[in-house]
Amino acid sequence: MQIILKKDVENLGLEFDTIDVKPGYARNFLLPKGYALLATPKNRAALAETLEARKEEEAKLVAAANKIVDQLKKTALVIETKVGAGDKLFGSINNANISEELSKKGIEIDKKYIKIPGNTIKRTGKFSAKVRLHREVEHDYSFDVISDAPPVVEKPKPAPAPKKAEVSEETTTEEA
Repeated sequence: MQIILKKDVENLGLEFDTIDVKPGYARNFLLPKGYALLATPKNRAALAETLEARKEEEAKLVAAANKIVDQLKKTALVIETKVGAGDKLFGSINNANISEELSKKGIEIDKKYIKIPGNTIKRTGKFSAKVRLHREVEHDYSFDVISDAPPVVEKPKPAPAPKKAEVSEETTTEEA
């Protein structure tokens, strides 16, 4: 069922997006809550008029979104977290964690604009998340998840000690 979103809906789309959803989801949740309209020809025409009237404002929003994407391209993100055996995390990393880490670096992005494939990360490594700031502005942001524990450095094994039997014989002959 085609609908037009009236508000941003997390994990679905942004305001004025025309998307396909299951009929039950549209009838039972989106339409009664006022989050969406049916994508009828009349509503599509009204959407086109609204977007035309908002063209100047939309240009400002696109420019602001592109500015944030430029900041993201310059910012490398490394998330340190507790790690158990191997590379498995205690807990998981989600879009809220990424949003929080980016805000520490001075880039404010709401968690609803960040989409991680699979919704959570449960291992260390290099990952990518889709940051969608506007209908026309999307960016695949790469980041690393590493252990917060200091790296374990194996100490070299000490050289084997001389056998005691040989040492005791030498000391006894010198004494005599």
